Amino acid sequence: MPTRQKLRSEETKQAILSAAGKRFAERGYEAVTMREIAKEAGCSHTTIYIYFKDKEELLHALSMPSLSALKDQFDAFLLQSDGSPESKLKDMSMAFIRFCLQNKTMHALFFLTKSTSVETPEPGLAINELRIALFGQIRRQLQACLRIEAQDRRLLAYGRMYFYMLHGIVSTYTHAEEPVQALVEELGATFEEAFAVLLAGMRAQMTNGG
Repeated sequence: MPTRQKLRSEETKQAILSAAGKRFAERGYEAVTMREIAKEAGCSHTTIYIYFKDKEELLHALSMPSLSALKDQFDAFLLQSDGSPESKLKDMSMAFIRFCLQNKTMHALFFLTKSTSVETPEPGLAINELRIALFGQIRRQLQACLRIEAQDRRLLAYGRMYFYMLHGIVSTYTHAEEPVQALVEELGATFEEAFAVLLAGMRAQMTNGG
């Protein structure tokens, strides 16, 4: 059974994480200081360093569990034996949109803060390795839909275009007041049409020698 001291320590850690998430969402990762997070969490600026050595460590603690869960969800879609490549890509795309809309205030933190190019050979941060892995899952499924070689440079461009579309959809509805489920029920068919139209455009360009 956890001791009272361990329980207090865990409560302090969670308070720091909650404070960091709130401040990052309100003011942006770069603008927020560790001292500011400590004040929000109700602890001293020396106490915060017992739990997290810097903002980067806070970024990882806030982002990695959620992004890892999304990657596991993508893996589950890819392992399904039934379903066409297009249906799997659609399922992954809708899962991505739901995930981002359910984490509206953390979306930029999860995907953009301290990010590197997907072509960076050594991304350094574990969070960037995970982001690149998520991009790779979408790109591999896009490859299956387009029947294109992995070495074809167009695949990287098409993968980026597809992510631009997904992030664009998410950004459009980041400030929507409707519950996520209601929003998806209302606009899900439009989202799916957008996926199909973009795929059709890529196929047309490939056919025309683009």
